[in-house]
Amino acid sequence: MVRPFDPGCSACPRLAAFLASQRLVLPSYHNAPVPAFGPADARLLVVGLAPGLHGANRTARPFTGDHAGILLYRTLYDHGFASAPGSEHAADGLRLIDARISNAVRCVPPQNKPESAEVRRCNAYLAHDLATQGRGVVIALGTIAHQAVLDALSLRRSVFAFAHGACHRLPDGRLLMDSYHCSRYNTSTRRLTPQMFAAVFAAARAHLGPV
Repeated sequence: MVRPFDPGCSACPRLAAFLASQRLVLPSYHNAPVPAFGPADARLLVVGLAPGLHGANRTARPFTGDHAGILLYRTLYDHGFASAPGSEHAADGLRLIDARISNAVRCVPPQNKPESAEVRRCNAYLAHDLATQGRGVVIALGTIAHQAVLDALSLRRSVFAFAHGACHRLPDGRLLMDSYHCSRYNTSTRRLTPQMFAAVFAAARAHLGPV
């Protein structure tokens, strides 16, 4: 199923209830489904997990205002996919260049852990992002994002196994590249280093060619 993003979506009862509670606790935050960011026809589509409570759930822009976004936006900038090396808030003027950022789940989940049913319900929005993408490269940040991309394209998970640095040629000609998620946990434990992350985006840039 392919469905355009619905900013008022409340299809997941647990997530809708959590957002309602956060509107009372954090009234200045966005506290609603977070749309993708960047041109719809960009050739690079980066897919994360879900909005962070004090990041995208606050700013209404993926990976903006939280720790994970520090490495992501710096890396995008270093490889010519962003106009600035950092993203502070949705009105900071940062532009993505031939790149778009989306998430497997559009609402912040409790403890940053979406349930499988929530990922499935949200998959139609990711399918829409993939349908409008210019044929190029999809970078999946983590296993859940990787599997969500495959589900959105009706591809068998068993054929395309997740591994950091893996590059899969999809039937429609796109490349699916895998990276560990740039979360605080992964970077602080050095499961993911800036050099490892940069290598994935360098490969995407090499495939897409210069800006």
